[in-house]
Amino acid sequence: MNPHSTKDTAPSRRDNARDNAREPRSSARANARANARSGAQSRAQSREEAGEREDQRRAAEEEGRVPSDAPIASEALQTAFHKTMQEGEQRLARSLPALLATGAVGGIDVGMGVLGLLLVLTLTGNEVAGALAFGIGFIALTLANSELFTENFLVPIAPIAAGRARVRSLLRLWLGTLIMNLIGGWIITLIVDAALPEVRPVAITLGERFVHQGIGTTSFASAVLGGVVITLMTWMERGTDSVVAKIIAAEVAAFLLAAGHLNHAIVASLEMFAALHAGATFGYLTWLKLLGWAVLGNVVGGVLFVTVLRLVQVGAHTIRVERHRAQRERPDLSI
Repeated sequence: MNPHSTKDTAPSRRDNARDNAREPRSSARANARANARSGAQSRAQSREEAGEREDQRRAAEEEGRVPSDAPIASEALQTAFHKTMQEGEQRLARSLPALLATGAVGGIDVGMGVLGLLLVLTLTGNEVAGALAFGIGFIALTLANSELFTENFLVPIAPIAAGRARVRSLLRLWLGTLIMNLIGGWIITLIVDAALPEVRPVAITLGERFVHQGIGTTSFASAVLGGVVITLMTWMERGTDSVVAKIIAAEVAAFLLAAGHLNHAIVASLEMFAALHAGATFGYLTWLKLLGWAVLGNVVGGVLFVTVLRLVQVGAHTIRVERHRAQRERPDLSI
């Protein structure tokens, strides 16, 4: 065997081994570069598609359509929202005399509920039966299309969220309805006291309950619950066309307010008015302080815990579509 031949083949084998080792490394680097290019192309394509979807979404909203890929609320929710929005527009656009008259009638309607409550408590002493009788006022409120101040925590806020009304119109509605609810309620409880003197002891007991509760954590939490109950009733009524369902919602809300002695600004005021007419020892200054505390709690409960969450439930896309539509239909409207 030729020794030179062995020496020649050994370096050749080492060269081949090095070449073989380099080939996988070169192939790996090439694959990595290819993958990087492919990833960059995919990311660029994704960004381009996202941009196209965003352009389509904006175009759809500007045309008053909900984009096809938008998270859409249920049909029932959208129906309730649009009904609420349309009714809210009508409430905000009313003339001042119509607004004030509707508020006064609302106070009188609730006064009929206070009458039922006083009569049943006087005759039976049963608070559950009295709370059920109090529902008469809320049924009248619902069927007669009158309004309570706290009902306006939902209905007129919907068109404002949709860009179809001004905030100052809401403040006008709130103030006018609150004042007239109180005036109507004061008058009707005065008539009840004059017509039915036998209910006076019960009236004093009911009215003084709120005075004893005073201003504090308990009364504020009670006011928050009162705002939640009445605003939830309003939303439930806008979610159905059934008169029976609306009556049930009104009765349930009235029962909770009366049976739980919840601190509702109008209901508590009417009960305190009845007590004052009957000769209660507290005065109107005490009532006024308690009214302010109740209004604050009702607003927190009604607006923050019900209205805002319901608008979130309806969905930002639906509301944006309505705002774009409002801008086209009423470009001069500035909120």
